Amino acid sequence: MNPTMWMAFLGTVALMQLPPGPDSMLVMARGVGQGRRVALFTVLGMTVGAGMIQLPLLTLGISSLVKASPFAFKLLQWAGAGHLIWLGLKLVLFSSVSSGPSQHETAGPFAAAREGMIANLVNPWPITFMVAFLPQFVDPAAGSVTLQMLLLGANRKMTGVVVLGTYAIGSGAIGTWMMRRPSFMLWRQRVAGCFIIGLGIRMAITGGMSR
Repeated sequence: MNPTMWMAFLGTVALMQLPPGPDSMLVMARGVGQGRRVALFTVLGMTVGAGMIQLPLLTLGISSLVKASPFAFKLLQWAGAGHLIWLGLKLVLFSSVSSGPSQHETAGPFAAAREGMIANLVNPWPITFMVAFLPQFVDPAAGSVTLQMLLLGANRKMTGVVVLGTYAIGSGAIGTWMMRRPSFMLWRQRVAGCFIIGLGIRMAITGGMSR
């Protein structure tokens, strides 16, 4: 890709990812409710993990079929909303006060990454965004269209690592501050859980956003 066009692409997708969306909201809730480490692994699941599935599907054209089918799109939307509501309910119902992290907080990094990946995969808007946006930067005369789509999609996911990682670090710092104050521990988890439940309800009613 022409370097000027590539820089324009990176700048555009970064700016589009800055406003809070379902992924960034979930990352911030995880950072405040469970700490920076969990939030960062959630980011890796949303970007690297989900990208390993979404990008091949994109190049094979399956994502275009999903976009063209309102029923498939609705199924993804409802599945994504249900998953977020379940994550929020776990924080609300199974939170506990103790001298250390709760059992749910100590879930391994792979569990956090897996849940982040699922949350991104069942949100229909990343697929729609890539199908509609990435081809605008493809130049058939420059070489393999498939390779260009893969590279553009990978670049888009990497900008997501930077943007969502920033959200994770910032919200994790707030969570660490609260963790030093035991009276906040139970309520920070419950508030984070309610926030995620509200986000899931919003997705069910209005759909996701570009991230």
